[in-house]
Amino acid sequence: MTLQQPLPLPDFFNPATVGQVWRVPYQQRAAAATQWAQQYDIQPAAHDLTRICLLAIDVQNTFCLPEFELFVGGQSGQGAIADNVRLCEFIYRNLDVITEIVPTLDTHTAIQIFHPIFWVNAAGEHPIPTATMIALADVEQGQWQVNPAIAASLGWEPADLQQYALHYTRQLTQDGKYPLTVWPYHSMLGGIGHALVAAVEEACFFHAIARTSQTRFELKGNHPLTENYSVLRPEVTQDTTGQAIAQPNTPLMQKLLAFDAVMIAGQAKSHCVAWTIADLLTEIQAVDPTLAQKVYLLEDCTSPVVVPGIVDFSESADAAFARFAAAGMHRVQSTQPIATWDGMRLKLP
Repeated sequence: MTLQQPLPLPDFFNPATVGQVWRVPYQQRAAAATQWAQQYDIQPAAHDLTRICLLAIDVQNTFCLPEFELFVGGQSGQGAIADNVRLCEFIYRNLDVITEIVPTLDTHTAIQIFHPIFWVNAAGEHPIPTATMIALADVEQGQWQVNPAIAASLGWEPADLQQYALHYTRQLTQDGKYPLTVWPYHSMLGGIGHALVAAVEEACFFHAIARTSQTRFELKGNHPLTENYSVLRPEVTQDTTGQAIAQPNTPLMQKLLAFDAVMIAGQAKSHCVAWTIADLLTEIQAVDPTLAQKVYLLEDCTSPVVVPGIVDFSESADAAFARFAAAGMHRVQSTQPIATWDGMRLKLP
């Protein structure tokens, strides 16, 4: 194994701006990336002998900036910001060996099953986001009903949509999933919250130019009638008649497993990150359990959902990661040289 020497950080990278919204100067960064590749003899990704993918889950303003809707503060209160500083540094320092970056984008519109407008109580009031979980019994007993005013917008009759809501919450219960959580409007398609954090977008763009490797964006969560925490599988895939409403992302699963190594970071450790990894592990165990050994969890580039005094998912996130490690995946730190990671066989030209 040839030891890889971490690259320096570009002069333009400023950790102090990672928690801010700003415009990436693409043309300037493209010129800098071309010069960077020449200066450090960075080869096109097509030449990689060890093909490595970085899966960056939902590194979006809506989750990663304090003034946005669902900021993941973690235990420190600054979790996602600190995670993204480390993630950007990791990308720049390992630019020459990361073959491809796959950012996922949580993607929503106003009328979706987990947004307040979808539901009403007997008084015609919408549920309070974050504080409301809608269980099967709540729908059966009529505590929460589908807002009949939205049905036409989705192409449904109100009675049929109500039956679907009953089916949906029943399916979550039967599958042992969390009750439906009503979330604030977030990751709204076309809005600033939907965008990647500017500093991470800049790092991905710089990587794309320096390595002539397309950044492969994956959208998730845009179907109005199902949650989609995991990028690999929606929570419910069929309607009341057994017809498919959404499909597992089988092409992405196959794509990830074709790499020699997959590194995973993003937000939140307790939710979208954990459930994406869980779905990937399920696929791995069905195909070849030893494939788990090619997965590396960047544990210092992800944080759990913590709302002080209300909820703390740190313990469940750690338990999930312990289960992933027991199955053969590696828990690593971004500050460790990739070549020193357990099981990593990095071949350089």
